[in-house]
Amino acid sequence: MSLKMDDIAKMANVSRSAVSLALNGKEGISQATREKIFKIINKEGYKPLRKSKNGNSHQLSKICLLVISNKDGLVNSNYRSLPFFDRLVSSISISVSNFGGSLQIETIDISEIESGINKLVEDGKVLPTIVLGTDLHAKDIGIIQTKLPDVVFVDTYFPEISADFVTMDNYQGAHSAAKLILSKGYKNIGYVASNKWISNFQERRRGFYQALFEVGMDVAPEHFYTISPTKLTPDKDELPEMLKDKLPEALFCEDDYIAIRLIKECTNHGIKIPEKVAIMGFDDIYGGTLVMPELTTIHVPIDQIVNQALHQLKTKVAWPKKWQPQKCLVATCVVERSSL
Repeated sequence: MSLKMDDIAKMANVSRSAVSLALNGKEGISQATREKIFKIINKEGYKPLRKSKNGNSHQLSKICLLVISNKDGLVNSNYRSLPFFDRLVSSISISVSNFGGSLQIETIDISEIESGINKLVEDGKVLPTIVLGTDLHAKDIGIIQTKLPDVVFVDTYFPEISADFVTMDNYQGAHSAAKLILSKGYKNIGYVASNKWISNFQERRRGFYQALFEVGMDVAPEHFYTISPTKLTPDKDELPEMLKDKLPEALFCEDDYIAIRLIKECTNHGIKIPEKVAIMGFDDIYGGTLVMPELTTIHVPIDQIVNQALHQLKTKVAWPKKWQPQKCLVATCVVERSSL
């Protein structure tokens, strides 16, 4: 027989209203009482779902964050050392904690997705799951969906796949970046791409090039560069080789890590920014405010992405027969600083 709220209240030796406050993430009980209630909930396997007054919002007691790591990709074993992913994971953890739930983090290597998912199933660790899928390909999405019934993918998006996705609108963000660069009067524009295939970066490239196309412009082949997207220090001669050639008036970088390293390297070579070359990034990581000049970039609303992913996951669990996969692209915005 399934447990009810009254059963949890008796086990915790608290009132039913205290359990309700804990499940709803509301004030009115001590942190110690809240923790005692959720310790019992997690131990007994109780999965409380609550409806809001309008009947379309629910809470879960336990959620899994499944990190798909790739030693050659963006999300590797040290992904928490990268500000963007650290903020994303922290936001998920805080959001789950705020409504009284607990977060279980599992990591699977991208080369072992099928066996890794099978092990989660065998170990009884299948929970409503948010997948950090930055490095995933379309085939990987299919493998995960066949094994995990309640899953939402964040930081990736495949328009041809029927699945729940929540990510930033990479196309719109890069399109806005190009529009800003053009508005400053730059005509000779370069593009610094990641040397790793990531669906997010493909969309950024598409959006940026479309904005240039709309005004009859393009990136000259000699001004298209590829660089590692996450290294805080470049490979030997990676950037100096690039700076040997005549640079364009402005450079758009597919992420802030690339842009920050470029600013540092240009400074070391006596290349003034933005006088000699203007630089713009994407993601708005904190490090962009620590370089001189400060980095103009595209801000990604991570908390909104997380809240949307949790909303889709909760509703999907509550309405398993009615829910249809939802693809959500959260708009980004320009942050103007002094590098452009």
